[in-house]
Amino acid sequence: MTAPTTRRKWLQQASASGLAGVLGATTVWAGASTDVRFLFVLLRGGLDGLSLLVPHSSELYAQVRPQIRIPLRTASGDAPGAELLDAHWALHPAWSASVGPWIRAGQCSFIPFAGVDNLSRSHFETQDSVEMGHTSGTPRTYRSGFLNRLATEIAGARAMAFTDALPLALRGTATVQQFALRGPVSRPATLPMERELQAMYRDHPLDQRVQGAMQMRAEVASQFSQEMEQASRQALSTRGFEAEARRIARLMRQGVQVGFVDVGGWDTHIGQGAATGYLANQLRELGLGLAAFAQEMGETVWQRTMVVVATEFGRTMRENGGRGTDHGHGGVSIVMGGALRSATVCGEQVPIEAKWLHQNRDLPVLNPLPSVLGGLFTRLYGLSPQAIERIFPGAQPRDVGLA
Repeated sequence: MTAPTTRRKWLQQASASGLAGVLGATTVWAGASTDVRFLFVLLRGGLDGLSLLVPHSSELYAQVRPQIRIPLRTASGDAPGAELLDAHWALHPAWSASVGPWIRAGQCSFIPFAGVDNLSRSHFETQDSVEMGHTSGTPRTYRSGFLNRLATEIAGARAMAFTDALPLALRGTATVQQFALRGPVSRPATLPMERELQAMYRDHPLDQRVQGAMQMRAEVASQFSQEMEQASRQALSTRGFEAEARRIARLMRQGVQVGFVDVGGWDTHIGQGAATGYLANQLRELGLGLAAFAQEMGETVWQRTMVVVATEFGRTMRENGGRGTDHGHGGVSIVMGGALRSATVCGEQVPIEAKWLHQNRDLPVLNPLPSVLGGLFTRLYGLSPQAIERIFPGAQPRDVGLA
């Protein structure tokens, strides 16, 4: 992406290298009454997709993220770095060991430029849009969510929310069970070396200024910590998610066809980190959980299982003064499944250049979740266009070759 290129030429290059997926394919993976397992994982808070799926060929990425960009892994391996996926994208090192085997087996794909068309940058409004399956131009209704509507279209489907309260995604006329797992997300506000700095300047002429700066930092961190907890809406923490994912898998293996779980802690305004740090730890725990889920399903059932991981929005292209990122628009979604046969990175894409940024600050949404999920459900269940319209009113199903 270092030389100027048009969107059309770049998409042609992406298609030739397998990035665009198998667009236009119509093979149906299963019938509407077959025993498919589908788990939707919502990452509440806004995952920074440009850290998980690193645009290593983008000069802009390197320029605007001097402190938090993820470097490529070196041949010596003496420092953690992103693992190359193709000519444009690389994978955060936190996922190399956990999800890496599924990526190499062709059972995990990434969809950049993904999200919904809600432009509010509000966690709550955008999360609601995701869970409702809402598209612009259609009425917002809190009476039903897209997973409940999916369950009504599948004969005899058993749906379960692995949450404390019934999520909007599973509200509706279909009967839904709940199974609460454990406590919600929390994040300490203390930054590394704070005590060391305070001790260093004790009885120094600058002591009062340092103490004042620390107090201000603590107040700001506390505000952001409260925002993170609110944005997470009592979702699970990633800490120990591996064990919880195994519990979810055991329940789904025993006959739950449609499942939902939310995981919080992704609102990284400050102290985001890069190859290591807060976000890297979050990703590591999430990756371990997804890998554990796949293992626990067992080979036979895993071949009939699909997992979609999504977030309400991505984050800004540029890092902020707190070495974090602010609320954005286009993000990344992840799809895993035993029968998945698609490119590692798929869906519509453009170069990561300033001229393509949404409002000159973040990625655009080129792969709307309702359209992508509509195309996936068509493949998974053989649902009719009329059924997809009932699940995602107003959406145009898009087949990006995910099944």
